[in-house]
Amino acid sequence: MIDPDGYRPNVGIVLMRPDGRVFWARRVRRDGWQFPQGGMNTDETPVEAMYRELHEETGLLPEHVEILGATPGWLRYRLPARAIRHHERQVCIGQKQVWFLLRLVGAEDHLRLDATDTPEFDHWRWVDFWYPLEHVVMFKRGVYARALGHLASYARSVVGSLAVPPNRLDRGEPNHSRPRRPRPPVNGAKANK
Repeated sequence: MIDPDGYRPNVGIVLMRPDGRVFWARRVRRDGWQFPQGGMNTDETPVEAMYRELHEETGLLPEHVEILGATPGWLRYRLPARAIRHHERQVCIGQKQVWFLLRLVGAEDHLRLDATDTPEFDHWRWVDFWYPLEHVVMFKRGVYARALGHLASYARSVVGSLAVPPNRLDRGEPNHSRPRRPRPPVNGAKANK
């Protein structure tokens, strides 16, 4: 399912332990690490899709987690040009996501990366809340910053500001990631100025 602007509806999941560290997983047969995420089916709400993806990618069930918060609407990111399949009937240029912050309330031994026949991940670890901002693939960094920036207040309300300190960018520290280049308009739309 791709919307008229070329974005695929999707959910993203930030799974947090009681100490504020978050679940970070390596994609199968790749060196890339990311949060669990996945596409929505046409008959699903974002919450339903989140629970399905949570089980498929981590083996966890709804009783193993508590929803702490969600982004208020869609957060979008564009795929790099090399990843866009122009020969498809509907061309997907990126993802639009609703992000959820979940607290793990079950035991860690409930985590299973092999809950499906085609696992998404082959390894996982717990990392500091802001760690993913500098370690996810470059084209997802903006959406990760927006998602974590929104969800941080929910996390702090549960684990405190020592476990989830202000983002270094909020403290005025330099950003060493590459600057964003302007994107060309999509489907003949006018560029925003």
